[in-house]
Amino acid sequence: MKGPHNIWRLVRTAATMERTGAIGAILEAMDAPANLRVVARVLGWPFAWLGLPGDPALPPATRALTALGPAYIKFGQILSTRPDVVGPEMALQLQYLQDKLPPFPIDVAKALIEEELHVPVDRVFSEFSEPVAAASIAQVHRARLADTGVEVAVKVLRPGIERAFRTDIDAFYLAARIIEILSPSSRRLRPTEVIRHFEGVVNGELDLRLESASAGEFAANTEKDAGFQVPKPVWNLSARQVMTIGWAEGISLADNVALDAAGHDRTALGTRVLALFLSHALRDGFFHADMHQGNMKVAANGDIIAYDFGIMGRLDEYTRRVYAEILFGFIQRDYRRVAEVHFEAGYVPADRDIDEFARALRAVGEPIFGMEASRISMGRLLAYLFEVTERFGMETRTELILLQRTMVVVEGVARSLDPHINIWQVARPIVEDYIRDNVGPRAVARDLVRTARILGRFGPRLPRLVEAQLIRQSHPEIEEPPRRETHPLVWMLAGAGLTAAGVWIGSLL
Repeated sequence: MKGPHNIWRLVRTAATMERTGAIGAILEAMDAPANLRVVARVLGWPFAWLGLPGDPALPPATRALTALGPAYIKFGQILSTRPDVVGPEMALQLQYLQDKLPPFPIDVAKALIEEELHVPVDRVFSEFSEPVAAASIAQVHRARLADTGVEVAVKVLRPGIERAFRTDIDAFYLAARIIEILSPSSRRLRPTEVIRHFEGVVNGELDLRLESASAGEFAANTEKDAGFQVPKPVWNLSARQVMTIGWAEGISLADNVALDAAGHDRTALGTRVLALFLSHALRDGFFHADMHQGNMKVAANGDIIAYDFGIMGRLDEYTRRVYAEILFGFIQRDYRRVAEVHFEAGYVPADRDIDEFARALRAVGEPIFGMEASRISMGRLLAYLFEVTERFGMETRTELILLQRTMVVVEGVARSLDPHINIWQVARPIVEDYIRDNVGPRAVARDLVRTARILGRFGPRLPRLVEAQLIRQSHPEIEEPPRRETHPLVWMLAGAGLTAAGVWIGSLL
């Protein structure tokens, strides 16, 4: 599946981008150098006739991405939250990809539901609407339960979506390998591992039973969060390709005009989105990892309603503590401490100079303090961060890709609501509270209690384990079974510390 035959898919991708005019539009929106624009057009022009035509009624970038398939649409959804990267006009065009894609017929959806639930649609739903939203993987119908009269949303996977994603991902694997061969310096970023991580995320989205479980867990975690709602799944009407969940009634977070007309404070909403994401990531270690505007609404009472739980992120306790210390160090502008955290956890190779690393961090952080968010060039900031990571030999850690991506998306959503939002002011109290509760004497005492409990559970086995180890020490001729060495404190996030902190600098300002 991941063989050279996917070269045709890559050629078709470049040709489609040229035929639809997307290459020129995207490079212009990102303010790319003129020579790069010329080279891209010259190289793409001879192959334009091979490209997919797409829908001529759509703008170039949206036209190309929708023609290329669901994986490319996912990429466009991320860009739609980054007006500072692609420009306000391009970001507005790409919002079409969030929930306004062409739907498939209602008869097909009903047939799939009956096949999955083994019950006629008319028996369980007294009302069942035409599609109200259609995205890259599934579409949503508004319905009413026949037995209770409660309004629900019924999500149905697109027919053949798994095969379509498989085709795209196979081509991405080939592209990653070509990049690794042609650019050895890119191997530290581990593009193949990145694609493998993306594949795992997508596979999770293609099983709606997992999404139902995520929705239930997320609802339980956030039940007491003020100004936030999470619809709960209807388990007996959910399956692998169908999910039934409470209906979310409200104004899309992408519709600033409607939000203003309804009297909602967009500055307060932007602040709350950021604060909620930080709280969920640090407090719970379980966060919504697809928080673009198309997955959030504002209720009549001002609450933010989140839905679409196909992509969720999870952080273990150790990662949260280190992540919080890095953020806190940047907030305090204590770059020496941030550098120490990276070295203590093994994020940076031990043979590198800690003072030089601290100086590099200062060069990243200082220019953005006191600046208005709209004046910061995200492209230049990220370009410099990649230079720093290369200089210090850090590798990309795929386990943090989801967190980094969500940081960028959430920051984009907040800035779309309020371009002048001060991200540091939002982040500071949340990070400080977490540091106080989890990185100090109180945390040490809690860890000791937890350790004592674990030792208590294994207490009856300890004498035998110690005896066995002593016997091996006394008789070296006894061969030990091969063991796989693991270094969780060293390899967890190794190399991604600066990248994560750097992306947060961008997303926090």
